[in-house]
Amino acid sequence: MALQLPLVVTARVDLLLVLVALLAFWTRMRHLAHPNAVVFDEVYYGQFVSLYMKRLFFIDDSGPPLGHMILALGAYLGGFDGNFTWNRIGAEYPCGVSVWSLRAVPAACGALCVPLGYCVTLELGFGHVSALGAALLLLLDNSLIVQSRLMLLECVLIFFILSSFLAYLRFHRAAGSWPIRYSWLLLSGTSCAATIGVKYMGVFSYLLLLVVAFVHCWKLIGNTQVSGVSVFVECVCRGVCLLVLPVLLYVLCFYVHLTLLHRSGPHDQLMTPAFQASLEGGLSRITEGQPLEVAYGSQVTLRSSTSQPIPCWLHSHKANYPIRYDSGRGSSHQQQVTCYAFKDVNNWWIVKSAARADLAVGRPPRAVRHGDVVQLLHGMTSRLLNSHDVAAPVSPHAQEVSCYIDFNVSMPTQNLWKVDIVNREDDSEVWKTIVSEVRLVHVNTSAVLKLSGLSLPDWAAGQMEVVAEKVKGHGSGATWTVEEHRYGTSEEQKDREAELQSPTYMDVSRKISLWSKFLEVQWRMLTVKQEDSEHKYSSAPSEWITMETNIAYWLHPSTNAQIHLIGNPVSWGVANLSLLAYHIMAAIYLLRRRRGIKDLPDVAWERFVSVGVMCVGGWLLNFVPFVLMDKRLFLYHYLPALVFLHLLSAALLEHVHTHVLSKDTHRRVLLACAFVTWVCVFLSYRAFSPLTFGSPELSANQLRALKWRSSWDILYRRR
Repeated sequence: MALQLPLVVTARVDLLLVLVALLAFWTRMRHLAHPNAVVFDEVYYGQFVSLYMKRLFFIDDSGPPLGHMILALGAYLGGFDGNFTWNRIGAEYPCGVSVWSLRAVPAACGALCVPLGYCVTLELGFGHVSALGAALLLLLDNSLIVQSRLMLLECVLIFFILSSFLAYLRFHRAAGSWPIRYSWLLLSGTSCAATIGVKYMGVFSYLLLLVVAFVHCWKLIGNTQVSGVSVFVECVCRGVCLLVLPVLLYVLCFYVHLTLLHRSGPHDQLMTPAFQASLEGGLSRITEGQPLEVAYGSQVTLRSSTSQPIPCWLHSHKANYPIRYDSGRGSSHQQQVTCYAFKDVNNWWIVKSAARADLAVGRPPRAVRHGDVVQLLHGMTSRLLNSHDVAAPVSPHAQEVSCYIDFNVSMPTQNLWKVDIVNREDDSEVWKTIVSEVRLVHVNTSAVLKLSGLSLPDWAAGQMEVVAEKVKGHGSGATWTVEEHRYGTSEEQKDREAELQSPTYMDVSRKISLWSKFLEVQWRMLTVKQEDSEHKYSSAPSEWITMETNIAYWLHPSTNAQIHLIGNPVSWGVANLSLLAYHIMAAIYLLRRRRGIKDLPDVAWERFVSVGVMCVGGWLLNFVPFVLMDKRLFLYHYLPALVFLHLLSAALLEHVHTHVLSKDTHRRVLLACAFVTWVCVFLSYRAFSPLTFGSPELSANQLRALKWRSSWDILYRRR
């Protein structure tokens, strides 16, 4: 058959869908690089992005790695190399960091949630006007906009939730050829895997989708018009795509995660020695064959137990503190002691008995125990670790730590340190490599050797400050762990220096499978939990519904420009009313149907039930579990549940218009009220947009006027 020209392609374009998509991208992507500073939880997620860029292994006990990998992808495409210190909220991004690329992927996902909401409403069997209404509620919700425009994960999670439901509904309603139908089912299973892979709270929506799929399968089994073979194929395909595929993709997510992070990182100590041995520079490759018990004459490196996410080791070198600091304060001019973030021969110290001059381990070795008083001799310079009543360089409230040099002045040596094993089981416990967390208490002053967490000036090459400070309890940065360890054999300085510079480890050929690594990482994620501390902006689930709470994400350091996580009060109120109205209507319908009165045709009743199962069920499954949780919660945890209510609001409006109101006058009044409500939603969005986008700056009086709830924490400066 001859090819006929011209070739003609006909396409149907939903202009409303295109319009809401364009508006969504405009609200989410416009001026995305503002503010050019770390905003709220960007300080948390940014650390993991940097570790991905440097291929350093880590574990995040709050959720799986897919979300972090998605954020890291945006950073990678923007040329981010990971060299930024995520140490505080409000820190300015340097010129070399593309803020736009860091935030672009969450913003794109947040923008796509709006057209997805439009399409899901259509697939539930409602009209284009209802779909437009749902899209506008999502579009003009200030909280969803804020969460989309920052390097955060909630809108990425919502994107995959809506994608999974849309794809499944398309599969369920599709009447076309089987490749197209099952492509939608595969997409739904893939989105389900991504939903769980971004955050574990996505499992609630996944369970809802499984319930919906099971109900559909049960109805299909009871349909005698469909052959048994077809029913079997349909059920098996649903099981494979919605159960097996998500599990495989979830494991694949960890496979990619572990393949990318092949270098030793900040969380190695949580893993088994075999796992650590599989990482480049892993701890077990260094410590293989080392003695377990620290003895007098042991050569050790001391790692700060709290130097996270970048480790550092007690260090000294042939350089003295300046006679006077930049502030004008005087120093001891003794040899510098710091905490150094790299492996170095100057990290080695010799554990020496205060009563003996021996620097080599005796035969048999004499173990160091809890409560012993020792001296620490710096291996390369042969000077003793010392502290005295001189203010530290950067932390003047604490004592300076140095290696003692006898300048023949009235500054006697004070170099005795008491070994305090914090995690001991009894008071005679031996100091052990890797296992023991030790405080070194200065005998003369009772101050504890600790990492201050601050960087020293250029005269110390920016290394971390080590001080001696009187602290209660264990104190932050006050414990040390012996990492590398060997029994010293040399008494002479030259022989000892050669010994210190020789390798302390042998190569380890043992490897473990990726499956074993996956199981170990998964177990650690589920069992190793950080303690939840109180937070100024943590809140209870009951406060989310009533909008009693907000979160101040960012405040300009000198003006009133600021960003807050605050919902659109009008649309949130409509969502709550819709939830209440659905329950009332459902109760009335059920009671009347029990009495044999059917107010709705079967098709309309099925649609009403379907929207309830998905929207009300989605809200319940994404809200009620947080009521039962004993953990620190924030307002943004409510956003996935809220999205389901926005879809419910538009669907319920059409239901009331079509099936509840019979008179044209009543319907016109309902449409007029709906129009006024949408205008109010827009005006509310406009009113709070300065707190959504961080601009324009408002005066103190304008900010005070936006404090609609007395419990809201809106900040302003009086001028």
